[in-house]
Amino acid sequence: MVTSTKYPQALKGVRILSLSLNLPGPAALLRLKRMGARCIKLEPPAPSNAHAGITGDPMSAYSRSAYEALHPGIRMLAADLKTAAGQKTLHRELAKADVLLTSFRPSALTKLGLDWHSLQQSYPTLSMVAIVGAPGARAEAPGHDLTYLAENDLVTGLDLPATLYADMGGALMAVEAVLQAVLLQRQTGQGHRFEVALSEAAAHLAQPRAWGLTLPGTPIGGGHAGYRVYPCQDGRVAMAALEPHFAKSLCAVAGLAWTNPAMMMKPATHQAIAQFVATRTCLEWQRLAVQHDIPLLSLPN
Repeated sequence: MVTSTKYPQALKGVRILSLSLNLPGPAALLRLKRMGARCIKLEPPAPSNAHAGITGDPMSAYSRSAYEALHPGIRMLAADLKTAAGQKTLHRELAKADVLLTSFRPSALTKLGLDWHSLQQSYPTLSMVAIVGAPGARAEAPGHDLTYLAENDLVTGLDLPATLYADMGGALMAVEAVLQAVLLQRQTGQGHRFEVALSEAAAHLAQPRAWGLTLPGTPIGGGHAGYRVYPCQDGRVAMAALEPHFAKSLCAVAGLAWTNPAMMMKPATHQAIAQFVATRTCLEWQRLAVQHDIPLLSLPN
């Protein structure tokens, strides 16, 4: 995970224990680490037949590079929570933690003695952020990033989405929940529980589509000639000349006489701009963008 942001250490002194595997929890934990929190992650032991470098987190097996990018500065511990030794390690860390981050199904948490009632009895000042697939009774149902995106109309063809939107959106929501938990903990002296559902993260990301903003034919759903992806001589151009002053600049570059913003929705304008974009290279388009203040990004083949 690459970032150039320097975070203020707002969570310095806060200790977070994570049992969360795969992507949303570790992505959240890394952001919390960058905010100054002391982050500890408990993983299951690596399988006995695992290759070197493989841990108990499945992410380390199917994408070692992603796993390594997610864990710099995180203190790693291995513990089988189904054993007495693993439970001893778990409760030693729980006694020192301010926030517990999990991604188990509720039934699994109960079997491990990590349901909210049990945690409150043993650690009244501990807060919990539980990442689940879907809220309520659906938290027990199997699901994944792809299914949560699909149910929110974010999978519109046969191609897979370009990234794991629900997982990464859920990671941000988990960070938000931890921040709320820490604030409330300081105000009340008590722990608080938050649930973060990946399906709700997908629904949040899908709101512009639910509002009709990105439906086919709408201005930012392909209907506006200045807000589209066009082929050029050696790649593509992601054009984002949506506002009238940007659209007017684009039309001037393409040799079109500006009349009013409504012209950008007309098929003839689409055709004229598409034909003009196709006559230039990616590099030429980047230069035109700078010269004429047009928001675009060229994507060479």
